[in-house]
Amino acid sequence: MNKPTSFRAGAAALVTGAALAIGFAGQASAENFTLRVGAGHPNGPAVYVADVANYFVPEVKKRVEAETDHTIEFVEGYGGAIAGVAETLEAVQNGILDVGAYCFCFEPAKLFLHNFPYYAPFGPQDSVQEMAAARAVYDQVPWLSETFEKEYGQKLLGLHGWDNYHLGTTDPWDTAEDLKGVKIGGAGPNLPWLEFAGAIPVQSTLPDGYLSLQTGVYNGWLMFPSAYLGFKFYEPAPNYTLIGFGAMGVNGLTINMRTWNKLPPEVQKIVMEVGRGYEEQAGKSLNARQKSGLEGLEKVGAKIKTLGEEARAGWAKSLADFPSRQAKDADGRGMPGTEVMNAYLKAVDASGYKWPFSYTIK
Repeated sequence: MNKPTSFRAGAAALVTGAALAIGFAGQASAENFTLRVGAGHPNGPAVYVADVANYFVPEVKKRVEAETDHTIEFVEGYGGAIAGVAETLEAVQNGILDVGAYCFCFEPAKLFLHNFPYYAPFGPQDSVQEMAAARAVYDQVPWLSETFEKEYGQKLLGLHGWDNYHLGTTDPWDTAEDLKGVKIGGAGPNLPWLEFAGAIPVQSTLPDGYLSLQTGVYNGWLMFPSAYLGFKFYEPAPNYTLIGFGAMGVNGLTINMRTWNKLPPEVQKIVMEVGRGYEEQAGKSLNARQKSGLEGLEKVGAKIKTLGEEARAGWAKSLADFPSRQAKDADGRGMPGTEVMNAYLKAVDASGYKWPFSYTIK
């Protein structure tokens, strides 16, 4: 049965109007995307955040404008302006942030195994070597990347890290025995490094460090020179001992999956490529900050000394069981702990780095 002409005309007008509305809506959303990006640490003292602000954000904006019909803007919120250091993973998961940068060390349960470099201390002193080793593990064990999507609704865009860890203290010390009973702050996964010295580990975060050192909440900090200088920890704790616990590839840059799925394929491609570029330049950025951090500490009058190789090797040997313990712990949580730790030790060996003590996973 034929429909009346007026009905057909009305229906056609309705379909046309809907199509136009959809077209205009699609065009409007495609013209400009605004994403919230943030980190718990501030831009400047924290290298991984500085690289977000100075590399990732401007590079994505530039390339999207130059290579597509779209534009992209970022609302930047660093230093906990949107989410704190222990809140960023959840902020990305919930969509409070579209893009977040954070240390896996502040998610000791959810990202327990992603902290694997911490579980083999005294590793690569050079951040380029460390970042390459961390990437090799992620490539070999896809579970590490897939966890972000399957469990936390976000995609890993790139890795980053911390430069070589050393120890700053309020008081001078000569041997590890001098540290017995001394309260020392750290991020969490690195606190077991203190077992050998008999120090008292205290869980803390960088933003709390200065006041805590000043007031005696603890009397030392496991910290790399870039942040030790940037956060002015040398003022309450001027003694800085170069121990070389190693650089750590334990930071990441992620994007909320709902945000990701709204981006056109050509924009996704750019964001992913720049995310990998963020990772690839991380080692050089960290090495540069290690160098400038040590130079800066010298200039401000920090008392810098180096732990002897024999003492360093003894410290590493005292932690011989630590990688295996952490691997078995991860296995018990349903994570591929043994696989990841073995992959990491092999990747570091392949880089040419010589451990002061060779760990094995039992």
